Amino acid sequence: MATVWTAFAACVLCVVFGAVLALGQAVAARHRAGGAADLAALAAAGRAALWGERDACAAAARVAGVQGAALVRCSVRGDVADVTATVRVGPYAPVVRARAGPAEALPGLPAAVP
Repeated sequence: MATVWTAFAACVLCVVFGAVLALGQAVAARHRAGGAADLAALAAAGRAALWGERDACAAAARVAGVQGAALVRCSVRGDVADVTATVRVGPYAPVVRARAGPAEALPGLPAAVP
């Protein structure tokens, strides 16, 4: 009887371990997508003022690609770049949006303190 309970406990632990691994993989994918989106938005915002939207989005796509992500959407309005990126890790493909630009141009942020 103890062998049956031991085998059952081992199976339960394997299932729990598999669930924890899957959750970790999903969280890692989300963080990679978030980092790639943030860096791509910064690259686009830095290029937008001097070179325009087309070059800014091309720079964002290059930066996202180097991070192992794909650029889903890119738009530049004034000084603000709005970028969406995705990363495929196993069965997970989180899509993350990021914006970058001067603080006074981003709505919802408090005014800069002098």
